Amino acid sequence: MTDHSTTDLASRLRGLWLPLITPFRDGELDEVSLRRLVGHYAAGPVDGFILAATSGEGMSLRAGELERLVTVTRSELLGIGRHMPILLGLSGASTAKMMDALDETAAWPIDGYLIASPYYIRPSQRGLVQHFTALADHASWPIALYNIPYRTGVSLTNETLLQLAKHPNIVGMKDCSADRAQSIDFLSRRPPGFRVLTGEDALYHEALTDGADGAILLSAHLETDAFASVQTLLKQGDRDGARACWKAISVLTRLLFAEPSPAPAKYWLARGGLIDSAEVRLPMVEVSAELAALLDEEIERRRPPLLRRA
Repeated sequence: MTDHSTTDLASRLRGLWLPLITPFRDGELDEVSLRRLVGHYAAGPVDGFILAATSGEGMSLRAGELERLVTVTRSELLGIGRHMPILLGLSGASTAKMMDALDETAAWPIDGYLIASPYYIRPSQRGLVQHFTALADHASWPIALYNIPYRTGVSLTNETLLQLAKHPNIVGMKDCSADRAQSIDFLSRRPPGFRVLTGEDALYHEALTDGADGAILLSAHLETDAFASVQTLLKQGDRDGARACWKAISVLTRLLFAEPSPAPAKYWLARGGLIDSAEVRLPMVEVSAELAALLDEEIERRRPPLLRRA
């Protein structure tokens, strides 16, 4: 850990971040599609990538694939001349094993970690403080907390978050608490410089109006410019414009989570040619025929008129 890396990530942990999906083909990591994805989004209004977290099916990746995912992504960014920050998603129920994972990834070309609470075992708040403190003390890169209780089975309370936010190597959080009152309370009490990005796609607009620094949104794989514009318009004081922009894209946040994510997003991206296959890994399955029909309707509705007639 260095003060420079911690300060740098804290200053860049804002705006629109993309939890990049991981493309597969015939059971393997699809590096061709990965490079295409990275190049496409790096050319747009995306401020950073999250790799191998929930949307990236990180828990299905083998160790070698995880490293290759990071290496290819950084290589593609370097090739197009953009230094976009990368956070690596890590999760696990054992503090000791998580520390091993931090050691194994310390030399990888990343800028930090997004780390979820230990899943399944549901530790106490005191246990969560000790867990994340041990990881932050040990990590070579700064950490953003990932509070997502409906997946891990345990929530980081605001008192716990405030205690952890004092650690110099914990620079921010992805807020998926799905509790607006808790989020507003934390935003009002967080220490200066501690970044909060919402991860609740359907609550994006209201999280920004409540004071969040940005968002990490699966839905922003689609209509990326429009998702970025919501925040830009709010910063410019154009609340009506931001609300109208949000209304036009909010339907995507419902469609893309109508079945387990990221299968719907992969279906859309494959239809658009950004990835070669909509393949997911078991126990994830591809979208149902019913949802595929709904997605096709929305894809057709959003297609430019000239292309629609063609």
